[in-house]
This record gives sequence, C-alpha cells and structure tokens, in this order.
Amino acid sequence: MDLTQPPGNTGGLSLQFLSHVAAPSPPLNSDRASKIADDSISFQIESRVRDPMNPLPSIPLQLMDQQTESQIRPAEKKSSENKDREEDEEKDFEEFRILGHSMTLKRKRESDSGSSTSTSSSSSKGLWAYSNEMESRRSAVRAWGNQSLQNADPDIFKIMEKEKQRQFKGIELIASENFVCRAVMEALGSHLTNKYSEGMPGARYYGGNQYIDEIETLCCERALAAFGLDPESWGVNVQPYSCTSANFAVYTGLLLPGDRIMGLDTPSGGNTSHGCYLPNGRKVSGASIFFESLPYKVNPQTGYVDYDKLEERALDFRPKILICGGSSYPREWDYAKFRLIADKCGAVLLCDMAQTSGLIAAKECASPFEYCDIITSTTHKSLRGPRGGIIFYRKGPKPKKRGMLLSQGDGSDRYDFEEKINFAVFPALQGGPHNNHIAALAIALKQVATPEYKTYMQQVKKNAKALASALLRRNCRLVTGGTDNHLLLWDLRNFGLTGKNFEKVCEFCHITLNKVTIFDDNGNITPGGVRIGTPAMTSRGCLEADFEMMAEFLLRAAQIASSVQREHGKLPKSFLKGLENNKEIVDLRTRVESFASQFAMPGFD
Repeated sequence: MDLTQPPGNTGGLSLQFLSHVAAPSPPLNSDRASKIADDSISFQIESRVRDPMNPLPSIPLQLMDQQTESQIRPAEKKSSENKDREEDEEKDFEEFRILGHSMTLKRKRESDSGSSTSTSSSSSKGLWAYSNEMESRRSAVRAWGNQSLQNADPDIFKIMEKEKQRQFKGIELIASENFVCRAVMEALGSHLTNKYSEGMPGARYYGGNQYIDEIETLCCERALAAFGLDPESWGVNVQPYSCTSANFAVYTGLLLPGDRIMGLDTPSGGNTSHGCYLPNGRKVSGASIFFESLPYKVNPQTGYVDYDKLEERALDFRPKILICGGSSYPREWDYAKFRLIADKCGAVLLCDMAQTSGLIAAKECASPFEYCDIITSTTHKSLRGPRGGIIFYRKGPKPKKRGMLLSQGDGSDRYDFEEKINFAVFPALQGGPHNNHIAALAIALKQVATPEYKTYMQQVKKNAKALASALLRRNCRLVTGGTDNHLLLWDLRNFGLTGKNFEKVCEFCHITLNKVTIFDDNGNITPGGVRIGTPAMTSRGCLEADFEMMAEFLLRAAQIASSVQREHGKLPKSFLKGLENNKEIVDLRTRVESFASQFAMPGFD
C-alpha cells in the first residue's frame, strides 16, 4: 500500500510501506507482546525521478501487535521484581499509529547487541587502560626530565651557586676570560644539545638536521659579516671545539706528519698549540709531537718580536706553515712583514688571533685578513661568545704574485684550503659539532657587528691603557712598557716575587689573573710575570677610574705577597701557610668584594 500521495508538492519523494507474506505468530508468552515476523513489513523512501538500474533498497521494520488487555493482565500477577524488570523493558518500546492501527517499535537494547556490545565495552576499557599507561609513562619522563637543577642535583647546584658568587664578588683580570650575555647562556643550555649533526650543512650523516643546517649556515654568514669578509673570497668553519682544535685541524689538513711549522716561542708569549718543548726536550703539545716545530722569539730587552731573526730562522728552517699571533703579546703584529717572510720561504701564513679577535672585528687593531691565508680564533675571549674555535680560510683564485709560492708545489692558481680543512675538522679530528655552541656563537657574532660592540672594544683598550698607566705611576715594570691591545704583562722582579706566588695572593683576595714566564735582562726565562686583561671587567661596566682602583688593589696584593715571602719564604708550602688567616688579606678581600659587587653581572638578575 502506498501512503505517500499527499496533496501538494512533496519534492519528488514518497514513503511506502510494503506488505510481505507473514509467518505465523508465535504463541503468547511472558514477553511484553508477540512479535510479527521480521520481514512482514518494510518501508522505502521513493523518488519520482529514479534510476531503474539502481532501485532504492527497502528497510525492514520490527513491529509489535496492538496490545490487548488480556495480554497485559498476566504481567500484573508478576512479582515486584518482575514488575521492575518490565518497567525497564517498557522504556525499550515506542508506540505509534498507522492508518488508525496502534503499533509498537522496539528499540535495540545493549543486552541485545551481543558480542558487539561486549567488544565495545572491552575497547573502552582498553582505551582507558592505555590512557592511564601513557600518563604513567609521561609522569616517569617528567620525574627525571623536567626537574630543575636545584632539585635534580643539589650538590652541583650549590657548587655552581658558589662559583656564581665568586664571579660576582671578585675582580676578573684573566685576559682569556669574559662574561657572556643571557641569550648566549640560553642557547648553550638549550635543546640543541640533543641533536647529532656529523658533517656539514646539507651533507650530514644523520637525518633531521634541516634546522641545525639553518643555524650553522646563519652562524657562518654572521662570522664573515662580523669581520667584513667577502663570501666569494673567504670561507669559515665554526665547528672546532677550541682554538687548539682549530689549529690542529689546519695542520692536519695541510701537512703530512713530520712537516715543519714555526710559531712564537711560548716563553715569549706564544701558545703551546703552535709547538712547544720543555727545556728537557719533552714535547708538550700535539703540534710538536706530530710535526716538527721551531720557534721564533721576542727581543729579551724590548719584548717585541725580532723580525730580522724571525726571517733568518724561517729561511733556514723552511716551515710549511708560518704562524703569527700569541697568547701573551701586548703589542701589534706586523702582518705585512710576516707576509713577506712567508712568501720568501714558501709558507702558508696562519694567524692565531684568539686574543685579539674582538679588537680586529671592531677595527681597533691591525687586521690579519689582508695578509694571511688562514685565521683561527677562540670565540669566548674578547668576542664574548661561547667556548669554542673558528677557522677562516681563503678560497677562490690566488693573487698572481702568490700563485706558485702558496700552492705547496701543486701549481694550482686557486686556493684548496676549504675541502682540506673541513675534512680535517670532521671526520679526521672531531665527531658531531656542538650545535648549542654554534647557535650561541651566532648570537654573539650578531652582537659583534653592532655599534655597541665597537664602543665596548674601544673601552677595553682605554681601560687597558689606564691600568698600564696606573701601574707605571706606581713604579711597576711592564714588558714592552705598555700595551696596544687589551692585555699587559707585569714584570714582578723588582718586588722579588714569582708570578705563581703573586697569583695565589690575588686569588685569596678574590682577584684572578694568571702567571706567565718572561725574559730577564740577560735573556733567561724567569717565572716572574703575570698577565692582566681588561675585557671581563669592561663587560661588567668598569671604566678608566675603576681600573685605577684595581691598580691600587694589585699593588697592595704585591706588598702583602712580599711581606709573606719575607716571613715564610718562597717555597709553596710555607708560603701558603703564611696566607692562612692573614689579616691583611682579609681586609683586602673585603675591599675587593665591596668594590666588585657594585657592578652588574651579565646574564644574571
């Protein structure tokens, strides 16, 4: 029968109930009502515009007979428990009428769903258990992974806090040290330390380095920009762990074992990574172990590099690499003279600018980039960056006048340093780069290119000159008589002191500097000097007048050291005993701490 021909527009749809041959009804029982066969009636939604090839399916209905009084009475005799069950069952039925006939539609109960309901319940329970398990795992990770340093390791935290107070309350005069900004510290302590990135940008041995590549590439771009270098003529590697590593990478890339290098003598202010032997002939550094090194020296009377003797020795020794730059040289380097000497002996000219790189970037001292082939540096001294190294190298065509001299016999007219140096850094000498350090270096190099940094380096030089003048006015002796850069060498021989004993007294008074060897008037090496630098305290905001006060502290420390030495002798054990509970030291330390605590500490509130 068709019940769907109402007057008016129906939108082309009709609803049909289709009658089928019904099976005999089952006898009455305790059910709510007897059921009609499942296939007796179905309904169908019909479109007037229909596709005969794809007829719409009919949907069977499960209908109940009209309830009668006789069918209901037996239920009234049931126990109260059965009545409760019936009331629950009644909720499963819905009564409606068709053509005046009362019919009942039964909803699907959860109990009728059988295994599907059980499966759904099990799935829900499983999901709940999985969720609890994941939360348990997350909690376990948080327990060790999200603790603060203070909670995770109170012992290390307490020691670090003591070191922070030492830095804040003390006067830092070590020329190789500085204070970094908060941004650099944040990068160093960041998630970048989690990533392994062996190789170079775009050519890594591990996946997932797309952002690490961006960081290292940006760092290299900033390094070249900081020193005003043309990317077409200069390349840079920012992966070395230190300047010593950078220097050794240059040797490894360009030399064979046993090849010759020449650098400034360590007692003259050179660095051990340029080659170093003890007086007994023992080889101190890898540069001397794997390569043959011969040093040049300063004039013992003037303290300046003796360029005439340097040239003479270089032409005799014929080094493959000639090194300029040092750790304790307070004067300018004559890079033009080094270039001439290197050309004469056929050497590659390497500059280690670790001490002066900040001044060079700020154009506050002579630049080696015009004359040298390769330049190395630390990144944590006057550059105020993280602890690490960096290598700059020439690339592209060689100047015609140097073409054959710098080719090391290969006749090439182009520099070939890039591939050799990069391969030496990795895989020859190092593993994966420290990505947190490279990001921190990029931050520092961005600052180096600013006018504020130039002003800072200008103040570093002013402070060094002010300190030198203040010491000279107090009848102190300085090697070379002064300074052209950020450091000065104090000759303590007129106080009868060694650098080691004076360094120890200063340390007791919360002043840090470092001992150095110097030449006496007869050209003999003596441990009677200390090196003093101004970058760190300049970073804390100190000006010329403040370094005048520091000179007063240093002179007082020298007087205390002389007094203790006269009373207890020079031997370390007895000398240290004289420093314990020394009232003069306590008084000076109090003055030093009161003075230093006035100045801000970069990176800390």
